[in-house]
Amino acid sequence: MALSPGTPRFIAAMVTAQVLTQIGAFTLPALLPTYIDAWSLSGTQAGWLIGIFFAAYVPAVPVLLALTDRVPARRIYLVGTGATALAHLGFALLADGFWSGLAFRALAGIGWAGAYMPGLKAIADPLTGTAQSRAVSWHAAGVGIAGAMSFALAGAAAALAGPSSAFLLGGVLAAGAFGIALLILPDTPPPPRTGGGRLLDFRPVLANRRAMAWIAGYCVHTLEMAVLRAWAVAFLAASFALHAPPAWLPGPTMLFTLAGLIGIAVSLMGNEAAEHFGRGRVVAVAMLGGAALAAVTGFAMGSAPLVVVGFVFAWNAAIFLDSSALTAGTVQAADPALRGATMGLHSMAGYAGGFAGPLLCGVVLDLAGGAGALAWGLAFGHVALVVLAGFAAVRWFGRTA
Repeated sequence: MALSPGTPRFIAAMVTAQVLTQIGAFTLPALLPTYIDAWSLSGTQAGWLIGIFFAAYVPAVPVLLALTDRVPARRIYLVGTGATALAHLGFALLADGFWSGLAFRALAGIGWAGAYMPGLKAIADPLTGTAQSRAVSWHAAGVGIAGAMSFALAGAAAALAGPSSAFLLGGVLAAGAFGIALLILPDTPPPPRTGGGRLLDFRPVLANRRAMAWIAGYCVHTLEMAVLRAWAVAFLAASFALHAPPAWLPGPTMLFTLAGLIGIAVSLMGNEAAEHFGRGRVVAVAMLGGAALAAVTGFAMGSAPLVVVGFVFAWNAAIFLDSSALTAGTVQAADPALRGATMGLHSMAGYAGGFAGPLLCGVVLDLAGGAGALAWGLAFGHVALVVLAGFAAVRWFGRTA
């Protein structure tokens, strides 16, 4: 099925492939309470199982994405979707404890490194201006929808056939993304590079202060998002155990699915607002609002269920507000000849934050006693300090651009 890159059909097909690849990424956070009990995990070990996905992504993405400036993106994308499928299937069929689970989660992170930004680059390269920004926004929306739906799908699959079935489903769907890429991605080489340069020479990217401002913002944005995605279901479950919710309120996995879907709409609106009111203003509102909500959400643990849910939903919305705006800002600020390397650094910085956030949250939770409003308040509250530091970095890079 030959589709011309840049056409609406090609973009829709690639977004669909990204959704299928991403749909299993948050199966473990959705089922984290189950695996904590089944494998007798501490908070620190649980944080490692979540964070290793990001830790493996970080060294893989600059290499794989920079390669898309030199070889056809199709080849990198097939590696990414194939590794993702194998990781989910391996977790379902072979993982039986912390170490084996850690290995398959690391493979999933490498797979996502070969699929996420290379897929976005395949969409963005043929476009410019507002069309490019909106295509990036819709790509982020598709990935976000998949991330949100993964919680509901994991919960439903686990309820019907056990937790392993949720990972099997993720593996099968990632294999579907591999098939889409085989059909639609051209095997054409990228445009010739000017000026040579080594594969992992990021000095020209680091000199691009405009791009670095958005990269700094994306680092703390992903840290904040990873903390909430990793621990929200466990937080809601622990809170509901102290103060039972009304019968009509959905369970934690469905609630966080709804929060994620609302976040997608917020992300799309945030990117449109960035086009009209300025990217810097939208990012400032999102980061400062997110920091304020991070500081208070954990302390609401054990309060009335609707209050707890309200804080989780509000914090999630603040995080999503600048999600598309930050990535679109990096794409537009990049030198077109170095877009792969620029997006590689962007993604590497973001997922470094994504690794540190869930792990640090688990460590703080353990140190603070592992349960109760104080422990959760400190575990989530430390994120506020990180976000404020990130906001200062964004402003500094912006002033020096």
